[in-house]
Amino acid sequence: MRKKELALAVIERLKKEYPDSDCTLDYNEAWKLLISVRLAAQCTDARVNIIVPKLYEKFPDVNALADAPVEEIEEIVRPCGLGKSKARDINACMKMIRDQYNGEVPDDFDALLKLPGVGRKSANLIMGDVFGKPAIVTDTHCIRLSNRIGLVHGIKDPKKVEMELWKIIPPEEGNSLCHRFVDHGRAVCTARTTPYCDKCCLADICEKNL
Repeated sequence: MRKKELALAVIERLKKEYPDSDCTLDYNEAWKLLISVRLAAQCTDARVNIIVPKLYEKFPDVNALADAPVEEIEEIVRPCGLGKSKARDINACMKMIRDQYNGEVPDDFDALLKLPGVGRKSANLIMGDVFGKPAIVTDTHCIRLSNRIGLVHGIKDPKKVEMELWKIIPPEEGNSLCHRFVDHGRAVCTARTTPYCDKCCLADICEKNL
């Protein structure tokens, strides 16, 4: 099976298996997703969802966070790990959104990459989830599953995996597929235990099993 055919088969099967897959970070505005995805680095989404309401209670909008002392942001976000650098990035990012984009998160990929603390993974998540544009979020689940299934071969660098997936995944399917990779990676194609191949909907087409 060619990679494009394999990709389409994977997309259709995971759609049936996880029809309601979505972002697991809680947010109702674009700038809040930016903050949550920064806090989620080396931290679980569940913990981030617990911490951010405390942050917004004290600093309820972009302007408040832009003006906030970094130390006060750090005090709240410390449980997410890397508190100092995350607080610094959040403050600088909100300043830039306020000063250069009139308080609105830009819907341009390159502009997002210029925001402090925003890498390709974060920018793609914003583009796909907030603006409904083509996106491929190469998180650890996406990288692991893409290699195991055979969509890519021996590539661990997130940007290189992203570039390879763009070649074989229809643009409108990328964002949803990556959310389904997260669900499948947590439930079946696990990282810290032996994958549960016996109950995997991709078992007969997965390169790991062939």
